[in-house]
Amino acid sequence: MREPSMLVREAAAEQLEERQSDWAYSKPVVVLDIVWNLAFVSVATAILVMSRNEHPIMPLRVWLLGYALQCVLHMVCVCVEYRRRNRRRTNRTTTTPRSRSSSSSSSSSSLEEDALGSRRNSGEQDLSLGHLDTESSSVAKHLESANTMFSFIWWIIGFYWVSAGGQELAQESPRIYWLSIVFLGFDVFFVVFCVALACVIGIAVCCCLPCIIAVLYAVADQEGASKEDIEQLTKFKFRKVGDANRHTGDEAQGTTEGIMTECGTDSPIEHTLLQEDAECCICLSAYEDGTELRELPCGHHFHCSCVDKWLYINATCPLCKYNILKSSNLDREEV
Repeated sequence: MREPSMLVREAAAEQLEERQSDWAYSKPVVVLDIVWNLAFVSVATAILVMSRNEHPIMPLRVWLLGYALQCVLHMVCVCVEYRRRNRRRTNRTTTTPRSRSSSSSSSSSSLEEDALGSRRNSGEQDLSLGHLDTESSSVAKHLESANTMFSFIWWIIGFYWVSAGGQELAQESPRIYWLSIVFLGFDVFFVVFCVALACVIGIAVCCCLPCIIAVLYAVADQEGASKEDIEQLTKFKFRKVGDANRHTGDEAQGTTEGIMTECGTDSPIEHTLLQEDAECCICLSAYEDGTELRELPCGHHFHCSCVDKWLYINATCPLCKYNILKSSNLDREEV
C-alpha cells in the first residue's frame, strides 16, 4: 500500500498537469505562441528571398522550408485545440446556471418537466458537440505528436548539414548558414528550458508541495469548493497528550500522540490520533499543540491552512478524491 503523502503528491501532480495544460492554451499564451511562430516563418521567408543568389553546398534551403512548415502546422494545431477548449469552457459555464436553477425549482412539478425537457435538448446538443470536439482534438493531437517527432528528426538532419558544410558553407551562403544556426540554437535553448522547468516542478511537488498549492491557489479560477462549502466542514483543534497519559493506553494499538477536539459546539466530538496519523499529508509536518485541523466527510484530516487552499482549487480529498460538494449539497437539501 502506498504512503498517504505519495497519494497526495500524485493528486497534486495531476492537478498541476491539468492547470498547466489550461494555462498553455489560455488566450495570452496562444497569441504569444502564434506571434512567435509567425516571426520564425516571416524571417525564414525573408532570408530565403534575400539569399536567392546564394548557392549552399548543403540543402539548407530545404531545411529552412521544412522548419517553416513545421511552424505553420504547429500554429494550426494550437488554434484547433484552443477553439475546442474555449467551446468546452463556454458550454460548461452555460450549463452550470441551468442546473442550479433547476435544483432551486424542484418543488414545482411543471418547472421540473420544463427543466427536464430543456436538459434533454441541451444534453443532445452537448453530446453532438462533444463528439465533434473529440474528433477534432484527436486529429490535432496526432498531428502535433507527428510534428514534434518530425521536428526532432529534422533538427538532427539540419545539425548534420550545418556541421558537414563547415566554413565553406558559411563563406558561400552566410545568410542561410547563420539563420540555420540561430534556429538550431533556439531549439536547443527551448528543450533545455523545458527539461529544467520539469525538474524544478518535480522537485517542488516532492519536497515543497504547500508552495505548489499556494501558487495554484493564487492563479486559479473558482472551480473547486467555495468559501461557504469549506467553512461547513468540521474544524478541530489538536491537543497533544502528555507522556504520562501516552503510555497508559494499549501499546498493541500504537502510541497515542494527541486528541482532536471539535470546535464551535457545546458537545464536541473527540478523536484520538496515533503517532503515525498525527501529521498533515500535504506539508508532511507533525501536528503541533493547538493546531487547527479540518476533517473532510471521508474522515481524512489536514491542516486548515493546507487543505483550504487545496479545496478551493479542487473540491476533492487529496487522499481518496472524495468530492466534498456531494455532502454539502445533501446537507442543503435536508435543510
